[in-house]
Amino acid sequence: MNSSAPTSAHLDAAKSPKSFGGRWALGIVVLTLCFVVMPFLFWNATWFGRPITDAQISKALADRSHPREIQHVLSQFETRIERGDTSVRKWYPQMVALSKDPIDEIRVTDAWVMGQDNTAPEFHQALLPMLNDPNPMVQRNAALSLVRFQDDSGHAQIVSMLQPYLMNAPRTGLLITRLRPGDVVNPGTLVAHIDTTGNGSAAGNSSEAGKSNEVRAKVPGTVDHWLVQTGVTVSTGQPILALAPNESMAWEALRALFLTGRQEDLPYVNTFIRGADGMSPQVGAQAQATARAIHDRQTPRP
Repeated sequence: MNSSAPTSAHLDAAKSPKSFGGRWALGIVVLTLCFVVMPFLFWNATWFGRPITDAQISKALADRSHPREIQHVLSQFETRIERGDTSVRKWYPQMVALSKDPIDEIRVTDAWVMGQDNTAPEFHQALLPMLNDPNPMVQRNAALSLVRFQDDSGHAQIVSMLQPYLMNAPRTGLLITRLRPGDVVNPGTLVAHIDTTGNGSAAGNSSEAGKSNEVRAKVPGTVDHWLVQTGVTVSTGQPILALAPNESMAWEALRALFLTGRQEDLPYVNTFIRGADGMSPQVGAQAQATARAIHDRQTPRP
């Protein structure tokens, strides 16, 4: 037997580096695909601009367990209304029904989308009760949408969008703040905890988590100032934080007041003419136009 002839063990040893290298290359390819494909799939699943079929719309409206799908449907309705697609009208009864949905995010979106068709009397009637919705964003969107119907029933809500928003304590307890003046918040941002244990250990203590109450923003804005210092006991309903208006809300309010503003609104409008911290010049220009429109409406014609 030739001792120099390769054995099966030698052959396996010779193959293993190549085999290992192949598996390593394959692993890199798979990992790379994951980094490329997974973000795309997530984007495609969550982007409201993604077109959906009528069958998918009907399925989403029938299945109430996926609120984001319903929001996606509503955004598609808005797109169709804007381009004059009358086929969307067959879903108007469902849109009216969604104005009473228990999920805040759905009502917020629905209040805005119903304002896109000011020829639908059923939308006008559905929007009016939404001015008293417990969620302030629903109130605001309903008020803005009603302006499209030449209805200023939501005038108070629109003017409030130009003023600091006061957040109240959800219950009695020790206030533990999380944010500082200048911090930007959006609806849902956690701004503080209310510790009901009396020992101030709610934040970060899992054993006390069930007894701690989160305080989350309901409107967008910027932390202006705390009305109560951290570590102080607050009562249910007590104002604890002032949020300055954010640019998008101020912009929409000024545009609405361009059409419906009154003389008594001018002090709030003028605040934005002088410029607001962090806001674009476009907001100031709109405030100037709004002030002129209000003044012209109040000036008697010769």
